[in-house]
Amino acid sequence: MAKNRHQSLGLTDEQAVDIYKHMLLARKIDERMWLLNRAGKIPFVISCQGQEASQVGASFALDRNEDYVAPYYRDMGVVLAFGMTAKELMLSAFAKAEDPNSGGRQMPSHFGQKKNRILSQSSPVTTQLPHAVGVALAARMEKKNFASFVTLGEGSSNQGDFHEGLNFAGVHKLPVITMVENNKYAISVPLEKQVASSNVSDRAQSYGMPGVTVDGNDPLAVYEEVKHARERAMNGEGPTLIEALSYRFTAHSSDDDDRQYRESAEVEDAKKKDAIISYAAYLQESGILTDDMEEEIRTDIDATVNEATDYAENAAYPEPESALKYVYEE
Repeated sequence: MAKNRHQSLGLTDEQAVDIYKHMLLARKIDERMWLLNRAGKIPFVISCQGQEASQVGASFALDRNEDYVAPYYRDMGVVLAFGMTAKELMLSAFAKAEDPNSGGRQMPSHFGQKKNRILSQSSPVTTQLPHAVGVALAARMEKKNFASFVTLGEGSSNQGDFHEGLNFAGVHKLPVITMVENNKYAISVPLEKQVASSNVSDRAQSYGMPGVTVDGNDPLAVYEEVKHARERAMNGEGPTLIEALSYRFTAHSSDDDDRQYRESAEVEDAKKKDAIISYAAYLQESGILTDDMEEEIRTDIDATVNEATDYAENAAYPEPESALKYVYEE
């Protein structure tokens, strides 16, 4: 990355460093969740590791006070950037009563938080895309100036909801930005066995919108494309499809054994392009992140993750009878 590239994109030094803080916080929460899972303390983890740059870079290009986001299950970086806290994410992982996503009813990483305009998601993949399109339609009908942003994996881009949602958005020129986080694997199915086109973004022209493929390991590149897409949306020019290329560092989830379908050497090679490392190097070369600052950031994040873990582990579980809440009219 060229020095001080963030400034040419309209980001201040503080915002550029804040992107790094959010990426690192997502990584550290995720790593702690794996340890808790292996210790038998939480039931399930589905990881953001390797995709933080796309998630946080995109989020910073949006209006995080007005725009709506429909994340998919890996999007810890997105929900952190939109205002969910480490403590709230840990409460979800431990399935505690205070979990803002579902009160401990739903699996972890099924995000939803009304105050931060994070749409609740469902376990079937890609259902969030028509929902995001619906929010964009509401913006049009109510003459409100916000965009909706939806994410999914490249495997999900083969589901019917993807095509129906994008077609509707394209026909009606709705202010919705779709970002496919292409991490190369739909659980165990590699990219070449699930997508026939050269890029997922090639599909955009079928739905009357621009499609762009971007380096998902470069948060500033993702920021630039999402910022441009939002400007188009606000100018009434309609939707955009963005494909962010990255790699999934972990197994699909804590219940998956990825050794069955990919070589460990492939994973290790991908980790050499870890955006956490390359983006920190960029900030240092630009003179806005010193070794002392980085040490302070890491110390603060470690303290945040420890506090969140301790709080969530000791918090109360929901009352058993609360499982029936919101099911029937009260």
